[in-house]
Amino acid sequence: MKTTKMLLAAALTLCLSATAYSQAKKPTIMVAPSDVWCNKNGYMTAYDNQGTTVKVPSYKAALQDNADLLLVISKINELMQERGFPLKNLESSLKSLDNQAAEDAMLMSKSGAAAAESPIDKLKQVAKADIWMQMTWSINQTGPKKSITFNLQGLDAYTDKQVAGASGTGQPSFSSELPVLLEEAVLAHIDNFNAQLQSHFDDMAANGREVALRIRVWDSFDGDLESEYEGNELRNIIENWVSDNTVNKQFSTTDATEKIMLFEQVRIPLYNEKNRALDTRGWATGLQKMLKNQYQIDSKVMMKGLGQAQIVIGEK
Repeated sequence: MKTTKMLLAAALTLCLSATAYSQAKKPTIMVAPSDVWCNKNGYMTAYDNQGTTVKVPSYKAALQDNADLLLVISKINELMQERGFPLKNLESSLKSLDNQAAEDAMLMSKSGAAAAESPIDKLKQVAKADIWMQMTWSINQTGPKKSITFNLQGLDAYTDKQVAGASGTGQPSFSSELPVLLEEAVLAHIDNFNAQLQSHFDDMAANGREVALRIRVWDSFDGDLESEYEGNELRNIIENWVSDNTVNKQFSTTDATEKIMLFEQVRIPLYNEKNRALDTRGWATGLQKMLKNQYQIDSKVMMKGLGQAQIVIGEK
C-alpha cells in the first residue's frame, strides 16, 4: 500500500513538472529578413548618424515590394506560433513606428546636446521583442525539382548576440510554392532551434537580462565623476548602485574616468519588485532617480536600441 502511494505521488510530481514546463514563459519573437538578404535584394537605406552615413535594412520597402518576403515571414510565424511562441509582427511594428514619425529624430538635452538613434534602434523600441529571428534563403533548381537553402539566426534584441541558429537545404521537390519548400526545409531543424531560444530565455530568467550602461558628464556640469558627495566619489556611488541593482551583482566596469564610465555584461532582472516587466530604460531610470533624490544631481537617460542606456549627468 505504501509503495502504491509512493508511485502515485511520483507520477503526480512528473505530471506537474511536465505541465509547468509546457507552460513556461517563452520569449517574444519577431521575424525579419537578414541584412544579407536585404542588401542582396536592394532593400537598404542610408541615414545620417552625427555626420556619418550608415546603411541599414529598409524593411518597409521590402515588405511593400517583395511578396516572397511576406510569404516567408508568414510561414515562420505560423511554425513558431504552433510551438507556443508569442509573436510581434514586423509590418505592424513598422506602422506603429510611422505613427511616431512626428517625434524628433534626435533625443535632445535642454542645451541642445544630442544622441543619435538608428532607425533599427527605434523599431526595436517599438516592437520590444525578446528575440529577432533573421531569415536568409535562396531557391535551388535541379531539373524540374526545386529546393530551398535557408539560414535562420536568433538574435537577442538587447545585445544583438546570436543565441540560436539553424541552416540547411530541403529535399528537392516538384512543388514550386515557396511556403511549402520552406516548411519542408525548416521542419527538421526548427525544434532544435527553439530549444536553443528557450535555453537562452531560461538563462535570462535565472541570471538576468544582459544590458550595457554608459555614464557621461555634460560640459555644463559643475564637477565630474571624481567629485565627492558625503565623502564618497560620484563614480563609486554609481558603481555601488549598479552592484545593488543587478542579479547576483553581475556586471563589469570596463571604463571609469573623471568623465566617462562604462558598464558591460550588466545583468538586470526581467521583472521589478511589482512583478512588472523591466527594460533597460526602466532600470536606468532607477539610477537617475537615486542621483536626484539623494544628491540633487540632474541627469538625462538616453537609449540606443533596447539594451544600451546612457545617463548624462548635469542636466535633463
